[in-house]
Amino acid sequence: MQSRRKFIKQSAVFGLGIAFIPAIDLKAAKNSNRLIILHTNDFHSRFEPFPENHRKWPNKGGISRLTSLIEKVRDENEHVLLLDSGDVFQGTPYFNIFKGHPELEWIQKMNYDATTIGNHDFDLGIDHLAEIRSNYQTPTLNCNYKINHTGLKDLIKPYKIIQKGSLKIGITAVGIELLGLLPPSSYNGLTYQDPTGELQKTVNTLRNNEGCDFVIVLSHLGYSYESNKIDDLKLAKNTTGIDLILGGHTHTFLDKPTKVINQEGKAVLVNQAGWAGIELGQIIFTY
Repeated sequence: MQSRRKFIKQSAVFGLGIAFIPAIDLKAAKNSNRLIILHTNDFHSRFEPFPENHRKWPNKGGISRLTSLIEKVRDENEHVLLLDSGDVFQGTPYFNIFKGHPELEWIQKMNYDATTIGNHDFDLGIDHLAEIRSNYQTPTLNCNYKINHTGLKDLIKPYKIIQKGSLKIGITAVGIELLGLLPPSSYNGLTYQDPTGELQKTVNTLRNNEGCDFVIVLSHLGYSYESNKIDDLKLAKNTTGIDLILGGHTHTFLDKPTKVINQEGKAVLVNQAGWAGIELGQIIFTY
């Protein structure tokens, strides 16, 4: 454990090239209160930047600039949320050696307000995922995986509520169908449920029972598919009560958040921040 902590500390001096996704400022008004939402997805164990000779992302990614940007935004703003949409594991030798501990240690050190799980979280099996998650206190959310008969039962919650200024914010999450992505033995005991239906039930609870002013969904479904497969855009279109969907899985880089009109004719923002810590998603709401 000590060697992993030393690794996290030393890794913070490496890394170049991270950038913000251009922020969108809604209902901007002079002297208004601001909620800054920072988000990551598909970190994939990318502690160090890509090598200098990488054909696509030379010197980009990693945790150094990512850490610095997060700390800078927090220093300069009162109300900041930091969220992650899954797949922090798998992709570099650090995962093969340390089995996911450094990734979760860094997330805990950065005080993420909420995270969700992606398909690669199950790469070493559901029992390993439950064991490793039990060592860390970072809130982990999902509302469409039935996990009552697994070790994750007490570790993953359907939603979390956070107060920022005068805003009561509800956060929930949905995950992708694991069948076809992983051997069934790696998620034994977990049952996938329709994300749209389960999410709508949870959002209704957040809005009607919990009295939330603002609802955020962490999604590891994927941004968009040409097929009928459920994705973030379809999810936004076919639900109500959601303000913002922060996605993962498809490693999608967006110049700006996508606006989708939901079943009530209201706008939902959908965003994703690429992968590997190359970009840090940032959305600014004023209220």
